[in-house]
Amino acid sequence: MAVPDPTLSGRAENGVPAATAEAKRSSKGRSAAVIVCLVLAALLTTPAAIAYWGQRTLNDTTRYVNTVGPLVDSPEVQDAIATKVTDTIQDQVDIEALLNDVFAGVITDRPRLQRLVGPLSGAINSLIDRQVREFLASDAFADLWTAANTRAQQSLQRILKGDQSGAVSLQGEQIVLDVSQVIDQVKQRLIDRGLTILQNVPVPDVDKQIVLMEAPEVKKLRTIYAFANPVAQWLIVVVALLYLLALVLSRRRPRTTVIIGALLAANALLIALALTVGRQLFIDALSGTTFGPASAVFYDTLLSYLERGRQVFFRLGLAIVVIGWFAGPNKSGTAVRAAVRDGLEGIGAALSDGPVGTAGRWVAANARWLRVAVGLLGAVVLLWGNNISQGRLFWSLALVALLLVVVQLLVGAGRASAASRPVPPAEAVAGTAN
Repeated sequence: MAVPDPTLSGRAENGVPAATAEAKRSSKGRSAAVIVCLVLAALLTTPAAIAYWGQRTLNDTTRYVNTVGPLVDSPEVQDAIATKVTDTIQDQVDIEALLNDVFAGVITDRPRLQRLVGPLSGAINSLIDRQVREFLASDAFADLWTAANTRAQQSLQRILKGDQSGAVSLQGEQIVLDVSQVIDQVKQRLIDRGLTILQNVPVPDVDKQIVLMEAPEVKKLRTIYAFANPVAQWLIVVVALLYLLALVLSRRRPRTTVIIGALLAANALLIALALTVGRQLFIDALSGTTFGPASAVFYDTLLSYLERGRQVFFRLGLAIVVIGWFAGPNKSGTAVRAAVRDGLEGIGAALSDGPVGTAGRWVAANARWLRVAVGLLGAVVLLWGNNISQGRLFWSLALVALLLVVVQLLVGAGRASAASRPVPPAEAVAGTAN
């Protein structure tokens, strides 16, 4: 019986080296991990973006007020509130009946009385409407709008947590906005201008509310809120880490970069679709209500931060696709990359004397991690302060491009400086002996 040769212990069956088989298994494992990371990141990008917007906008009082603050100047919103307040006051005061009562003992001729009461009634109603709209255009209403929306944001959180109190509350199956302060201040302005007949007119609570949304599914919203709120701010970080992990594990990073960029752009388009569908559903839900005509501008303003972020990430995805192509092994990308690299290093070589050459040698030895640091710096600039915009994207990409150019110039200077530096005798002797 033949004894196995110990020298063959490093070989697998069928003549395949064990190290090669292990490498293949490792490569397959990394490829599978990359695919899993990319699939999970692709599926979570849109939910993460929406959850992050909701967590930052709806949970942050300052951001919410800053977001909806411009609505105070919206003609649609002012008109909706003016219509509600004017109708409420006029419904509680029968102007014609009051005028008939006032002039009944003075003018006994009924036809004459009617001819007088009609125009006076119209004039008083016009005065009420004018005073309402003047108040809505005043700084006093702007301050009241800010205060009301501060309470509204806090009340919305209470609704989602099950508390029914606040400026925005759940009444039956409707989410309503309390405008009692606006009504009270407008009434006082009219009384101060001589319309004392409004002084003791009660306004029912139901007339002090504007229906914002029908909410038969509010229990489901509460369940979603209770589950999603704790993880919303971290989900987008998880998605970013999944993309980064896929890139680190990938053996073909340029191709993976292109895939990541395409996934970001595709998710940006998916968010656009979700915003469009949600907008129509929101408008349909408010159609027929006092706030219906203002529903579109309210929706667009409330989700403006998410829309800006969507546009930025669509353009960022396209930029990453271009970067992946530029870094890839394709002929055109390789040619462009080589031309740019050689050109920059040639310029750097011309600047290799003195401190530039010394710094260049260090940069040349550490160029890889410096490029990674530049990319991370660009991400920080883009995301700093959570105020993502297209201008911020432009400047972050410009900063990254500029710093990468500086790195490549210094690499060229460092290589030229190292090549022209005289070799010490000890090193020359050692080299000859070798």
